Amino acid sequence: MTDPQIVRDPDLARLARIMATLRAPEGCPWDREQSLETLRHYLLEEAHEVLEVMTTADVGAHCEELGDLLLQIAFQAQIRSESGDFALADVVDSICDKMIRRHPHVFGDEDASDASAVKLRWEELKQAEGKKGGPGAVSMALPALMRAEKIGSKAAKVGFDWRDVRGPIAKVREELAEIEAELGADRVDRERVHAEVGDLLFAVVNLARHLDVRPELALHDASSRFTRRFEAVVAKLATRSKRPEDATESELDAAWEAVKRAERNPD
Repeated sequence: MTDPQIVRDPDLARLARIMATLRAPEGCPWDREQSLETLRHYLLEEAHEVLEVMTTADVGAHCEELGDLLLQIAFQAQIRSESGDFALADVVDSICDKMIRRHPHVFGDEDASDASAVKLRWEELKQAEGKKGGPGAVSMALPALMRAEKIGSKAAKVGFDWRDVRGPIAKVREELAEIEAELGADRVDRERVHAEVGDLLFAVVNLARHLDVRPELALHDASSRFTRRFEAVVAKLATRSKRPEDATESELDAAWEAVKRAERNPD
């Protein structure tokens, strides 16, 4: 294991020293109390905050959020170094070695004609390194949509997939019909409805995969779009001294459609 202070890059070395100081007996009480378990929430939070700003024009916010995410990596590495497992320098060395090993067409004497060839070779090298490739190897910690997408992709690599987009479209219709059938039963089985809704979501993820759409990002954008439009609806109703809960369904629909039209035709 590398000494936590021995990081060759001066900026990373500075970060490693700061984390070691914060975790020292005379350091910060809050930082000393943290564990790998308590940091799980912060890692997810910081990753999603990076996602929120990485495609905006606010480059300062992007830089800051990447720093917050890097802090989480340094924090976990420091905790591991205290147990004698590994340090931040080992993390850096590990990813550097992997990137060189997984890019023999850049750092070696292999050739790669296009991005597809690179991706195929990457997977071959992963297999050679003993990385599991089946659907069961997908991390349970991933957000549900991302996990479903990866499971579908891994199944597709061994031939378990539809030939074209018509297959997943039909599957979405099939799963929706099964939900409607469950709701039409004399006695609705809530557990069955739960399962059927899950099947529908999984089918939609496979449809997104065939359309080369990232379902996690698509839903994130759809949620943001809904929020923006709903806030505009509330503002529009307020000009008539109305709240959403006081408006009729037709009034809400009209306001919603007006907001959508304004978005499509801003002038």
